[in-house]
Amino acid sequence: MTNEQTTSTILMIRPVNFGFNEQTASSNAFQNRFAEQQQVQDKALKEFDGFVNLLRNNGVEVIVIDDTLEPHTPDSIFPNNWVSFHSDGTVFLYPMMAENRRLERREDIITRLEDAFRVKHVIDLSRFEQEHKFLEGTGSMVLDRENKIAYACLSPRTNKKVLEEFCHDSGYKPVFFHAADQNGMDIYHTNVLMCVGTSFVVICLDTIRDEKEKHELLASFKSTQKQMVAISFEQMNHFAGNMLEVQNKSGESLLVMSKSAWDSLNYEQKAILSSFSKPVYADISTIENSGGGSARCMMAEVHLPRA
Repeated sequence: MTNEQTTSTILMIRPVNFGFNEQTASSNAFQNRFAEQQQVQDKALKEFDGFVNLLRNNGVEVIVIDDTLEPHTPDSIFPNNWVSFHSDGTVFLYPMMAENRRLERREDIITRLEDAFRVKHVIDLSRFEQEHKFLEGTGSMVLDRENKIAYACLSPRTNKKVLEEFCHDSGYKPVFFHAADQNGMDIYHTNVLMCVGTSFVVICLDTIRDEKEKHELLASFKSTQKQMVAISFEQMNHFAGNMLEVQNKSGESLLVMSKSAWDSLNYEQKAILSSFSKPVYADISTIENSGGGSARCMMAEVHLPRA
């Protein structure tokens, strides 16, 4: 079983009816309502296609699957919340807080992947929706796949019991904490405040008020030999925490993010990150503003073994 942090295969869902999701807005402070629906969809589609081309031009294999018009799933562009794929052939399905996001779970997508990859078993955690307990995939958890650590900030969308169930089933160790934005609101997903790479961690430490939790996190980063790059609230609000390290087919490390995330970084932060990975960034501002998620949320990493 390989435990590499990065993969060169990414699953992405091409939007057909992307837009502001009323059902997620109350817990996602990053969402903004503007413009009329068709305009948002047209712009988002253009940004999506540009992002896919950028990844492919950098040697990443991108599996693109079209969303369906029915049922209406305005957030389907963020597949990393409902599914994760692991190197031992396990697929996890996750419990989602918003009812219209539950409709994003599609069996046909997993079936399609089985043409090229080995799926040994599917572990479905969506039953926790009956108990109103949620864990929204690699949005709720930031995985250190090499060291089998699942970092998670607890929130209405990230429940400790479900996290422990995931860790029990996957062999990960949970490291949970509480995080709030500058207005004191719970941060809805861990992957907006932190990113774990092979050799580094990007994190907005200011979100963590509890000194004990902060100390535990720093100790974990130290013991796994990750260089920490601290970002500010302002940078986090430009999605600088929402990055993902991937590799291309030649094994080169790429750090994927949005243009707004890259532009928010200072010279020193850019230099440190560039020493580990080649930065790759796309303008996805419509998707960020309307959907409240960024580059990392759009990519579900496929770590499954090849068929």
